[in-house]
Amino acid sequence: MSYMELKSGTDIRGIASDIFGKEINLTNQAVSDISYAFVCWLTDKTNKSAEEMTVSVGHDSRISADRISCCVIEALINSGINVINCNLASTPAMFMTTVMLKCDAAIQITASHHPADRNGLKFFLPSGGLDGKDIAEILALSDNNMQYIPNKKGNITNKDFMKDYAKLLRQKICDATGKSEEEKPLKGFHIVVDAGNGAGGFYATDVLEKLGADINGSQFLNPDGMFPNHIPNPENNEAMESISKAVINSKADLGIIFDTDVDRAGCVGKNGEEINRNRLIALSSVIVSKDNPGATIVTDSVTSDGLKLFIENNLKCKHYRYRRGYKNVIDKAKELCESGINSPLAIETSGHAALKENYFLDDGAYLVTKIIIEVAKGTDIDKLLKPLKMPAEEKEHRFKITVSDFKSYGEKVIAELEDFAQNNPLWKIADDNREGIRVSVPNGWFLLRLSVHDPVMPINFESDVNGGINEIVAILKPFFNKFENLDLGTF
Repeated sequence: MSYMELKSGTDIRGIASDIFGKEINLTNQAVSDISYAFVCWLTDKTNKSAEEMTVSVGHDSRISADRISCCVIEALINSGINVINCNLASTPAMFMTTVMLKCDAAIQITASHHPADRNGLKFFLPSGGLDGKDIAEILALSDNNMQYIPNKKGNITNKDFMKDYAKLLRQKICDATGKSEEEKPLKGFHIVVDAGNGAGGFYATDVLEKLGADINGSQFLNPDGMFPNHIPNPENNEAMESISKAVINSKADLGIIFDTDVDRAGCVGKNGEEINRNRLIALSSVIVSKDNPGATIVTDSVTSDGLKLFIENNLKCKHYRYRRGYKNVIDKAKELCESGINSPLAIETSGHAALKENYFLDDGAYLVTKIIIEVAKGTDIDKLLKPLKMPAEEKEHRFKITVSDFKSYGEKVIAELEDFAQNNPLWKIADDNREGIRVSVPNGWFLLRLSVHDPVMPINFESDVNGGINEIVAILKPFFNKFENLDLGTF
């Protein structure tokens, strides 16, 4: 097997346990080879010897975390790297070790919200997360069994860095509210946290409770890599229903939910209504626009028409729709900033949110800290979001492309759909779309795009009226039926 098969965008991911009967491909040998190759890649990129460098290693709550962590650390110290072993940690905290501990790099062992048998590796430099090209280079070195031969082995230091990271977040709340920790700036507020048995439980006990918040009703704070309660994913309906019920049952002021490694988050208002997807983007946009009037907010392509109106009409900011993929959104915001366009927020509907003020790091805990500061200052979030127009219906369907050259075929489908849309006098092709084709139709819109890595074409719909999506589908179905190599499934 080529290790290139383990590439998943900007991460390395594979099957790390046979609990579901699948063959393990993220083996000890694979993890060791990749770790050795990373050292070679890192020494080349930094022009430093391995013996001069320190790399931090952490992991979320997955059942294979200890096994993989041992393999990574052994390969690093055998290569001469000094290792700071952070054990259980969030992904954003691991990046922050490059800032606060001056590590030359950080490795987080995680597979985000994926099933319990999966795991993977995520790499950071002080400049940010590695991109897909970097991962491909490391895997190519792995396939060639590249290793760095040191003059001496590295050392291991154990550190509970999450204590430092939690203190950083507490300090941010104290600074914003003008109160010290001893003055308990969150006293009188009832906030529940759902960590999904991932790495986010610290936020309830080490951030909120220490600042005086009532965290009764918080759930699934204990790390458990089998995820026995629900999928640790703010995009999952069952997960969001769970935190909504927790807020209502405990009569809390706010609910917070994290994914496994805490790089994503969602919220629930005191009435149990989700602050997720477009509502989370709207709230985040309000917060950053206070210090950045007229700013450009970068989002992924499937955000709603209502959100665009909210950002541009209510906030007097600019909305820049870009491609799906949190790294794409973050990189575009960085690029705009470098060109002189103030773009303080890059956020995807999945809950990945990166703020310029926080190193453009997608950090769920940092985002909810900003939201909690607003709550502590007396902001009524429900009132704040009232102008945001929400659709009556929304849906995503995924077509499968059944030919090997799926990219060319998908591009052909999009091109022909553009011609089809132009011939409908009631349809309008969006002029601000940068992925696939987005079409405004009476009472709604749809967007067809091509997956970057997979033979899949997702199509998203929103309608302002009940039954509107079925009307759009009825018009589109004859068009898609003519494509023999497009599996429509239950469309």
